[in-house]
This record gives sequence, C-alpha cells and structure tokens, in this order.
Amino acid sequence: MSKVTLVSAAVLLRAGEDASGRDAGNAYREFLLARRPPGKVYAGWWEFPGGKVEAGESFHDALVRELHEELGISITQATPWLTREFVYPHATVRIRFFRVTAWDGEIHPHEHDATAWLRIDDYTAKPPPVEPILPANGPILKGLALPTTCALTNAEENGVDAELARLDAALRNGLRFVQLRDKTLPAAERERLARGAAALAKAAGALLVVNDDADLARRVGADGVHLSSAALRDCAARPDGFAWVGASCHSRAELDRAAALALDYALLGPVLPTPTHPQAAGLGWAGFAQLVEHSPLPVLALGGMRPASMAEASAHGAHGIALLRGWR
Repeated sequence: MSKVTLVSAAVLLRAGEDASGRDAGNAYREFLLARRPPGKVYAGWWEFPGGKVEAGESFHDALVRELHEELGISITQATPWLTREFVYPHATVRIRFFRVTAWDGEIHPHEHDATAWLRIDDYTAKPPPVEPILPANGPILKGLALPTTCALTNAEENGVDAELARLDAALRNGLRFVQLRDKTLPAAERERLARGAAALAKAAGALLVVNDDADLARRVGADGVHLSSAALRDCAARPDGFAWVGASCHSRAELDRAAALALDYALLGPVLPTPTHPQAAGLGWAGFAQLVEHSPLPVLALGGMRPASMAEASAHGAHGIALLRGWR
C-alpha cells in the first residue's frame, strides 16, 4: 500500500446575507472554496484550503498553520468534522476536515489565485457555481447541506395529532430535518402521521426521512429513508430512488458499513443516559469522538441530547444532534 499523506482542510463557514430559514442549531449558510494557481498539481481546480500535516503536528495545529500561510487568518474556533481518504494518481491522502466558524484577520489568498463564498442552499444548481472541484473535496458538499438538528417523532407517546402540532411549531421555529419513527403505531395511524409530517415538511422546505419503511417513504413523498441498525446489517446496497439515506449505528463496524453503502449520514448512540434507559452509561463523549474520528459521513449524536448539547457534540466531531424528546 502506498504511503498515506495526512492533510488538514478547512470548511470556513459564515451566516451570509440572508440567515432566514436556517435550521435549528446551524446559522451558517455559506462556505469558502479556493482555486489552485498555475504551476501546481490540479491547477485551476477548486478546493477547501488546507495542507499537509508536518511531523510532530496534530491535525488541528496543521490547520492553524496552513490557514495563516494560505489565507492570512488566525483561527479562533474550529471543530473536527469528517475524514475522507482518496487515491490520486500522484498520492493517497487522508483529509481531516474541520468546520471553521471564527477567525481573526481578513481573508487574502496567498497560495491560491482566487477564493469564492458559495451558498450551501444553492450548491445543487446545474451547473455548479464554480468548477471543477478536487475529487477528494466534492463528496463533502452534500454533507454541508444536511441540517444539524434532527427531530425524531414520538407519536407513540404523545399521540398523532399532538405530535403533528408539535412538529408544525418546531418547523415554524426553524427545524429542517425530521425522522419519522413510531414503528409500533398501527399501520393506518403511522401512515396518517407520515402524510401529515410530509405535508408540513414540504411547506417548510425541511427534509423528511422515514424509519425502516421505504414503501411508506415513497407513498408520502419523503426525501429519504432511515435504516435501523438491524436493517443496515441486512442491507446489500443503498436503497434506490432516495436523495437521502441514513442509518442508526452503535459501533465502529456499523459506521464503516454505512460508509461502504455510500449512505449520506449516520446517527450514533446512545451517547448519554436517556429517560428510556437511565441506567445505561452510553458511549460518553470521549467514546463518541473515538468512533467518529475516521468517519467519512456526517454523524449526529443521539441519546440524552438537548438543544444545548450542540456545542459539546460539535467539539467531539459530531455533525449535529438528534433528539426524540428534547425538540420543540
């Protein structure tokens, strides 16, 4: 196997001019790309700024140094996000991406010939705003579009009508990612819940995924399907016809399985004790961080989460949080 070059890369994020419609817990709507100059490998291609990790450096230390050298800024807030490995003709690279949300200084490209701020919401446009993008960088663009707060429905406990009312209020308050759970509801009631949730999500521009029922997801026009850990284990290929497919995971092996199937995200937990299982210790934040360190997928923390958990989750490598009872 060829030597793997370690790289740190920065996803610089800012609110943008119009912060309306943001998802709960995610105020950032724009990200920065930089263009490689003439004379470099892949000249003219766009990338997330960053560079090689030098001997004795951590990924974070390399990020701080590279952004000062390349853009003239000093990072004041950065959290680990995804890790992707890619084989180029000239090198195999393992890139640790960080979300950078605060810095000192004005951005000036010293080692690129251009930079561009791009809207996350608009990046699905055809053609894309800038191109071409380095192959190792391209796959993470979809991850940027995934909202950072996922609400799991709980109509089994609250009742269908009350849950739809709770969902309506949350969507009006900025929620943009919903997983329809409630697998023990009678089929007719679950379908009523799904159709009501789909209508509310569509009106709000939110993502709706249905847990473990691809047929129901298709009937109600959901954006995707969410696989339980059991369904993930038995899944031979990514389910067809969905823009978004995720899975519930509890181990490194399950996270690896989700990545091998080219899924779009994962929920990992339980991280902390929950009302359902108060005696279960959970992974803990250190255990969570260890499991997601090499994940190429956005991973949301599940189990004992509250809206106030977002900062702690991000600091330990989570894309965001998933909540069953704590959302509103």
